[in-house]
Amino acid sequence: MPTWFLTGASRGIGLETTRQLLQDPSFTVFASCRTPSSAKELAALSSSPGTLHIIQLDAGSTESIESGCKEVLRLLNGGALDYVMNNAAINRGMDLAFNFDPKDLYDSITLNVSGPALISRLLLPALEKSSRGVIMNMTTGLASIASDHGAKCASYSISKAAINMLTYKQARERPDLIPFVIDPGWVKTDMGGEGAMLEPHESVSGLIKVATGVTKESAGKFFGYRGNEIPW
Repeated sequence: MPTWFLTGASRGIGLETTRQLLQDPSFTVFASCRTPSSAKELAALSSSPGTLHIIQLDAGSTESIESGCKEVLRLLNGGALDYVMNNAAINRGMDLAFNFDPKDLYDSITLNVSGPALISRLLLPALEKSSRGVIMNMTTGLASIASDHGAKCASYSISKAAINMLTYKQARERPDLIPFVIDPGWVKTDMGGEGAMLEPHESVSGLIKVATGVTKESAGKFFGYRGNEIPW
């Protein structure tokens, strides 16, 4: 009876992940979003074969994270959590290292790094009870220095390079868990914007395949949604 928790579940990659997971009646999904009352598409998935719990959680708010994770642990009632997918993120756009708003960088670090770090820490008691204990932190190819993607999206790229390092540190601290980072590709979502190449279902089917297939040897590594390893 695999159990999943994910953030940013009301739209884009998060919504499609929830949809695909719930096609399996054995799966229980804790799908979190900032405003459940307006998440109509997410609520509609309640009739899916799997079990859905919608959790109010704003990944940019410490208080909201603490409240949401406490609710997940309450609903688990001492049970294990097999997968944590830190998906919620912001991208302030095409800012540059010499032309950016400091608040954009601050907000990017808060939501894209501090949020996932705290979520993983607070859900650790349930992850420790799992035979899997997978933490899938969403990153981007833009965070790969070796891939040399240039000057664009400075705040976003910096924050995602930071979550890469967070994940490496998680893997080294807890070799019993499987934390890794993954690039979902350039997906046709609100964040992906015009020109994106991938449909959400294409990316998500790959993400789920990678997550369910990783082993202890995968911990601390950087993958693409096809399962290919990406250079740091």
